[in-house]
Amino acid sequence: MEITVQQLKTKRDAGEDFALLDVRTQAELDIVSLPDAVHIPLQEVESRIAELNTVKDREIICMCHHGMRSAAAQGILLQNGFTNVLNLTGGIHAYAVEVDDTLAVYQ
Repeated sequence: MEITVQQLKTKRDAGEDFALLDVRTQAELDIVSLPDAVHIPLQEVESRIAELNTVKDREIICMCHHGMRSAAAQGILLQNGFTNVLNLTGGIHAYAVEVDDTLAVYQ
């Protein structure tokens, strides 16, 4: 299941209750990030799954740079019993280009 950047913006603007999981590296996070995101790099998601148990009953939106690593994270969460997990199509790059042009864009 996926969510578009426009749908994410609508949820954020409405103050909806969801968890945003950013699976990018720390170096990428240092360039640009969204407030209130939980940061767990993709390679650590499985070993740190217990940290997400507090948000297991909420909708979780996985995010990376373009949407590939977050799709992998979504799969890991689903395999570990999480049921309401979405992947952000286009990642933070699409969010910066289509929703908030004040955010940094990187390669």
